Amino acid sequence: MARLLLGVSGGIAAYKAVELVRLATKAGHSVRVIQTPASERFVGAATFEGITGAPVLTSEFARDPLRGAFPGDPPPQHDPIGHLQLVANADAFLIAPASANTIAKLAAGLADNLLTSAALAARCPLILAPAMNDAMYEHAATQANLARLRERGARVVDPGVGPLASKGEHGVGRLAEPPELLAACEAALAAGSPGATGSLAGVRVLVTAGGTREPIDSVRYVGNRSSGRMGFALAEQAARRGAQVTAIAANVALPAPAGVRVVPVETAAQLADACAQEFAGCDVLLMAAAVADFRPAAPADRKLKKDSSEAPDAIALEATPDVLSGLAAARRPDQTIVGFAAEHGEGALEHARGKLARKRLDAIVVNDISRADIGFDAAENEVTIVTPDGEHPVARAPKGEVAAAILDVVARLRLSAAPAP
Repeated sequence: MARLLLGVSGGIAAYKAVELVRLATKAGHSVRVIQTPASERFVGAATFEGITGAPVLTSEFARDPLRGAFPGDPPPQHDPIGHLQLVANADAFLIAPASANTIAKLAAGLADNLLTSAALAARCPLILAPAMNDAMYEHAATQANLARLRERGARVVDPGVGPLASKGEHGVGRLAEPPELLAACEAALAAGSPGATGSLAGVRVLVTAGGTREPIDSVRYVGNRSSGRMGFALAEQAARRGAQVTAIAANVALPAPAGVRVVPVETAAQLADACAQEFAGCDVLLMAAAVADFRPAAPADRKLKKDSSEAPDAIALEATPDVLSGLAAARRPDQTIVGFAAEHGEGALEHARGKLARKRLDAIVVNDISRADIGFDAAENEVTIVTPDGEHPVARAPKGEVAAAILDVVARLRLSAAPAP
């Protein structure tokens, strides 16, 4: 099992860090904790010490009784510099909750307390779990700081949406739940494991998920039955293999996978804009979203009354742009693009081969939506992955396992396309 270093900064969400430590130790991991002085106002060091069986450090000037060792490991014979030795021994460093203040310090490269000093010295994976008021989280400065940290290789576990600390407030900023935090740590550890099967360590993966909704008026829309389960399964599996994952989610009501950055959209036009923003920075595109082929040509900006003269006898439709074809036309030679095709009944594979060639894709995943037990909004799926060299059937299985099989094909495609040394 791993050595996990947990940094706890100030915020009411510090209570969730206690549960995280309990889950991590129960899973067999060895845990040490660093607290900022502000965090001690919410959770005392004795609580963490009781669960981890190791002293908690709060100052870079305080001596570490274990001399940087983790529970179960022998301490060194010498008395090393505390913050350097502790983080040097860690396999992963999670900061949860990461306050707006701590995130700003990390982005600026400051080292003004034990936690930020350790983060600056960390060579192991750094995982940040923001938690704060929604106004603070959505502020341009915080978003810029998180973007900068992501660019430097930090993993960010996005906060959830719900009730906030201040009475009556609701929004984004809730610390991710402890199981999600542990999953993000274990994903980072798996990514760094030598010889990890199908590793995507350092690969930037862009996933689209869900189904777009095209407005008829301010209330009604034309949509489809896609839930986003397949797209989120792909995002989760890619993150577990060490990828830096962004999911563009069209009307997905599922919890975000741990360690995945989610960009919410509603319409095909919004999805196209988001893809245009993100595509140049990705290495792999997994286009799992069900993007509308048609949209109402003249949507009303108000609710159309059913019992009035403005109720339409018919709704004129117009074609939406082919998002995947547009992205494929602008691809770099080193990018891998996988499309998805929901086909109905016979001729599915023939249609898929045509799309594979026409859209210049590396692979296309086909599933038969004529079956009620798989596909849209079902827990399981059965697909065929079509590549230029043949067909790769994946038997009916939970969507997580199907996603893993798809990513195995992606790994092989990238390996075969890599230039010879």
